[in-house]
Amino acid sequence: MPEFDGEEYVSFDEADKPDPTAAAPDADADDPDDSDPDDDLEDAAEDEIDYVLAAYREDGQLHVQALDLDLANDLDALIEQLRRLPGDAGALGFVSLVEEVFVIVRVRGQHVQAILSDSAAAGDWPIAHDVVDFLGEDVDEDLDDEDGEPIGDLDMLADLGLSEFELGTIADNLDLSSDQMLGAIADRININPDFSRATEAAFQD
Repeated sequence: MPEFDGEEYVSFDEADKPDPTAAAPDADADDPDDSDPDDDLEDAAEDEIDYVLAAYREDGQLHVQALDLDLANDLDALIEQLRRLPGDAGALGFVSLVEEVFVIVRVRGQHVQAILSDSAAAGDWPIAHDVVDFLGEDVDEDLDDEDGEPIGDLDMLADLGLSEFELGTIADNLDLSSDQMLGAIADRININPDFSRATEAAFQD
């Protein structure tokens, strides 16, 4: 009868004990229940993006320019691009989607403010979801379109001539497309006709 090898033999009691050398489960491992809702949203396609524009003043001269359309899907990337512009007092970014939703971002150094025209859009568009996250707002993403409302720093253009009340009134006017809303805002903050020319060029592309 062969003898047991002491190094290979393990009693039943010992076999039931946890191995102290075994790696502990990774608490930070991906949990399917912790997925970001933003990951489930499809990026806006080029034909769904009306335009992405930036406006800033350098040495007092107004500049309005088109930005990469990819920035219409990524708030962080849009903020970083606006931060690179040589504005005397920062820069404004404007995004219009399917002529129904707009986002305005104002970047002054590390100070960033944002407006989303329709909170219900957070369940449809990545950048709208990004803005809701950035603002720390608690928005029901199953909200009906008619129940959405403008959210964000609605007074952020007050020093440029557009009060919180006036901006809210423009964003609440459902007879206007998002492009027309941004055109009305551009009028009030004195960046037309440059802004209008830039939007017309964007629609022609």
